[in-house]
Amino acid sequence: MLNVPSRLIRTFLLIVFIINAAACQTVNQEKIGKTTNSNQLNQYKPLNIILMIGDGMGITQITAGLYANANKLNLERFPVVGLHKPYAGNKLITDSAAGATAIACGQKTYNGAIGVDMNEQPIPTILEQLELEGKATGLVATSTIVHATPASFIAHQPQRKMYEEIAADFLNTEVDIFIGGGKKYFDRRESDDRNLIEELTKSGYQISSYFDNDLADFVPDNTKNIGFFTSDGDPLPVASGRDYLVPATNISLNFLHNRTPNGFFLMIEGSQIDWGGHANNTNYIITEMIDFDNAIGKVLDFAEKDGNTLVIVTADHETGGFAIDQTSKMDSIVGKFTSDYHTGDLIPVFAYGPGSSLFSGIFENTAIFHKIREALQLK
Repeated sequence: MLNVPSRLIRTFLLIVFIINAAACQTVNQEKIGKTTNSNQLNQYKPLNIILMIGDGMGITQITAGLYANANKLNLERFPVVGLHKPYAGNKLITDSAAGATAIACGQKTYNGAIGVDMNEQPIPTILEQLELEGKATGLVATSTIVHATPASFIAHQPQRKMYEEIAADFLNTEVDIFIGGGKKYFDRRESDDRNLIEELTKSGYQISSYFDNDLADFVPDNTKNIGFFTSDGDPLPVASGRDYLVPATNISLNFLHNRTPNGFFLMIEGSQIDWGGHANNTNYIITEMIDFDNAIGKVLDFAEKDGNTLVIVTADHETGGFAIDQTSKMDSIVGKFTSDYHTGDLIPVFAYGPGSSLFSGIFENTAIFHKIREALQLK
């Protein structure tokens, strides 16, 4: 027998013990982790999904809105925050069409694409997929309803400016409620003599128009699908009298909540934050940002009361290279701009409710689509 000092034997045995203990702990953690993750998925599967997109809303747009609004936004109520990478399939700087299609369909594509891939082939959108799952669906926008972001959830066209073709795609997917501008693309078309409003009415829609008002006089028929036009073309900015995003949000939530026991999917876009960025207009950005945040507050109030709703707030890209100048004050924001177009900044993602933990970290914009499906446990 070798004459090994007892001190070395004790050291050796201690090392062996630590290694074995660590190995056992790893195995146990893996077992516990799998069990916990499975239980969490079963326990926290949402019934409803509300996706809110502030077009052109980067970190500085949010910050400017916060400081101009007495240092407070409803966005502060979200417990989970992440970042997504907004680049397009063919360019580093995305446009709204490619950005929204990535979120709606889970694939990168080229700038200008509406619900199609790099080869101009249609891709099923999350709205269409959840329609097939039996959920009610809705679209709300402060742009025309055929603009790039809302269009990317319901249409499949090779170019974003094919507004009349996009409008015709509304006849192919039975979205339960849509609210936005662009009535002229439905009933006074240049490409054909179709009256899509008549066609929608015949297919069971209640179609209404109260241009640029607050929807106060609108009474939805809960037995029908709803199409509400807020303007003939582009809706007005908030500063010029538009005041329908919050009422439209409330109407859509109440309508969809009572539509089916299978839950719903609702996409709400604060469209004109982007337009303020393109115009390099700080006040335009701030008023639209606060309007969007007011709608966020109504959605969070609903989700908190409901308990079965996953809320996601993000943007497609940042617009304007917006910065807050050093001469600014808390209630007086002075903005500076590096561009009148989009930039490549990472984009914030806020999440609340069952499944919200999936949206922390840094990920591709396409991951939002897949994370929604994961939260819903769809294969």
